[in-house]
Amino acid sequence: MTRHFLGAAVAALILLPLGSHASDSARQAEVARRGADVMPFDLKATTHVFTKTADGGVQRVVAQSAADKQQVELVRAHLHEIRGRFLKGDFSGPSHIHGDGMPGLAQLQEARPGQIAIDYKEVHGGAELTYRTDDPRLVSSLHAWLDAQLSDHGHDAMPGHHHPMRDTGTHR
Repeated sequence: MTRHFLGAAVAALILLPLGSHASDSARQAEVARRGADVMPFDLKATTHVFTKTADGGVQRVVAQSAADKQQVELVRAHLHEIRGRFLKGDFSGPSHIHGDGMPGLAQLQEARPGQIAIDYKEVHGGAELTYRTDDPRLVSSLHAWLDAQLSDHGHDAMPGHHHPMRDTGTHR
């Protein structure tokens, strides 16, 4: 009996990552499907880069080809628009794409106006939003929110590098 139990335990450990990967893939496919309702650009033609910082984080979206002017302009227009919505506490886009239970989202929606600064910056091939707050609870929420996006966007996303001090440059 011990041998059968041990065999079952080993089989479960071997199969666990496969089931997890399959559920991740299904989740990412669902997020991509819902993302098309909110994001005007092509996910497969762009890359999301999520970077956590000491006081918040950076969400960068760039076209895989900077020469793809249509995708670049769609990315820039979308990030500019969602900046305005986020500053008003409207996180309905991420809620629609990732679900109401998205880590960090509820806390971001509850933040008072001005608690989170959000700067827009055009970058080569796209744009980025820089989120900053001096509230440690909101920093943790931003980090959880960025991690959730990184996971949900799968191959269309990548982690950025930590930048404790950032030059935010010129904003639109």
